[in-house]
Amino acid sequence: QVQLAESGGGLVQTGGSLRLSCVASGRTFSQYAMGWFRQAPGKGREFVAEINWSGGSTYYADSVKGRFTISRENAKNTVYLQMNSLKPEDTAIYYCATSSRPWSRGISSDYNYWGQGTQVTVSS
Repeated sequence: QVQLAESGGGLVQTGGSLRLSCVASGRTFSQYAMGWFRQAPGKGREFVAEINWSGGSTYYADSVKGRFTISRENAKNTVYLQMNSLKPEDTAIYYCATSSRPWSRGISSDYNYWGQGTQVTVSS
């Protein structure tokens, strides 16, 4: 059984930083792309960032490009999301997910396992 556990969310002021972590278990972590998605109040879930199976390729939503960095440590079954220059519009529940492919370029239908989410709130 695949399990994903996010941590690192919280309350931060505009311009601040947070680092999210996601630990995976139950499958061969290093074979699949990993991604972060988010859902703001009253809105649908949106793609944030993806990293391919090896960590050699990344892909970002335009809204976070240049501010967020995704990375992974396959030896620790962990993926990270470093979020800098946070804005109030980044407020959302952030979800970690694992793709069914080594590389998906943000195609959400490829993602078949999801974490419970961690709340990120950015105050103005």
